[in-house]
Amino acid sequence: MFKSLFKKKMEPEQVQAPLTGKVVALEEVPDPVFSQKMMGDGVAIIPSDKQVYSPVDGEVVNVFPTKHAISLRTKAGAELLIHMGLETVELKGEGFNILVQDGTKVSKGDPIAEFDFEKVSSLGKEVITPIILLNGEQFKLENKHTHQSTTGGKDIIMEITKA
Repeated sequence: MFKSLFKKKMEPEQVQAPLTGKVVALEEVPDPVFSQKMMGDGVAIIPSDKQVYSPVDGEVVNVFPTKHAISLRTKAGAELLIHMGLETVELKGEGFNILVQDGTKVSKGDPIAEFDFEKVSSLGKEVITPIILLNGEQFKLENKHTHQSTTGGKDIIMEITKA
């Protein structure tokens, strides 16, 4: 009974843009897995620069072998996925240079990858990049800043709070 009285409320954790570009609503991603939030809630960025930054303080959980996606865990335990482009798993790493590995501790704004979105686009793939909250049963997203330009590693695009 008293546990909830003394439970510390989590301060909203600000999530920075992992890429420079235009932030759009997840519903605008031309892939139903993302637009219908099958993997979780989030936003997407149409990139205009190749540098990918850590959006949070935490740790790299998984660099996908095909280099097209990186998942991170915040200190509070929220897990985020940065999925660079759509159907880019088929490129088997072409167009991606990963600068971190599983277990790397990261701070907001640290460079974690380079996404050659021009090359990926020339190979016929969409470059829109979803940023997804994977454990939405424990956390939720608020204050999503969509339909605006953003600077990777600097601007806040959303906040994570406890569900």
